[in-house]
Amino acid sequence: MEGFVHAEGGLCPDCKAGPSPDNACVGVGLPIQMWHTPDCPQWTIMQIDFDAGSRRIKEQDAWAADIFPAVHERLKQAAGAIERGTPAQPFIDALTELVQAQADTTGFVVLHRWTEILERHFPPQLPDPDYTTS
Repeated sequence: MEGFVHAEGGLCPDCKAGPSPDNACVGVGLPIQMWHTPDCPQWTIMQIDFDAGSRRIKEQDAWAADIFPAVHERLKQAAGAIERGTPAQPFIDALTELVQAQADTTGFVVLHRWTEILERHFPPQLPDPDYTTS
């Protein structure tokens, strides 16, 4: 059938569907695919699971957005209460800055931003020009 990707696949044990404009194609591990008819029980269960997962993620995101400002403030207060100059200071500062970076975005803190923050708080150890070996 033209217009469909030719990939390895198996027949659905319930509906035995194949490529068709009326059927749904689900990737079950690239490049493997499986087709389902609209009334296939396995396809219906998959859709229910997709919807439930999507609903859980939306609920978790709403909960996190609601609670994040309060826990972020508690983190800043706890970090501010620790005596400056302790060996843990770079960890405290990096964590506080990373959480602030997360607060400043609606998505994820991207890898280059993580790296910038960690590099600032944990710079590479440069060789000591005054230290010489025999």
